[in-house]
Amino acid sequence: MLLGSGPSGRILEHYEEHVSTNHLDVGVGTGYFLDRCRFASPSPRLALMDLNSNCLAVARGRLARYHPEVYRANVLEPIPLAAPKFDSVGMNYLLHCLPGSIRSKGVVFQHLKALLNPGGVLFGATLLHDGVQRNWLARRVMDRNNAHGIFSNTEDDLEGLRWVLSQHLTEPAVVVVGCVAIFSGGA
Repeated sequence: MLLGSGPSGRILEHYEEHVSTNHLDVGVGTGYFLDRCRFASPSPRLALMDLNSNCLAVARGRLARYHPEVYRANVLEPIPLAAPKFDSVGMNYLLHCLPGSIRSKGVVFQHLKALLNPGGVLFGATLLHDGVQRNWLARRVMDRNNAHGIFSNTEDDLEGLRWVLSQHLTEPAVVVVGCVAIFSGGA
């Protein structure tokens, strides 16, 4: 199904392609994509993970119809989760908010891969600073958000993302839409 050619439409298509009925979403924001994607079952196992309790509360409320599990965790550290593993993990618009370079952020993939069942998929999207086309508005928003500490992506580039994915995931794939890198790979 073609939902749109812009980043949001492409990310929603990416969800439709990769989300399972046993799914963990990390860096949940408001739950926007989970609210709009279609699960193969009307009652999927859905888990939400974020360090920010406000984001967790908003997403949990928005997705209450699924009775989501909620976990507060820092993905830059090992995640001791005493729960069954997942078949898919989504991570949208999180990497560019984490401190450090894209290569140092690669530890996130190691930590999240440990939460996947064999054959599972990790997918998501991030805003890249270098190695992609950034229009005037994207440059301005990134500069402002990096200056205010909202983003930390001045050392995030396409080549580095591809390298990190290849170190942690099988069959990594990256599609670029403007300055948005939409990625996936297996456990």
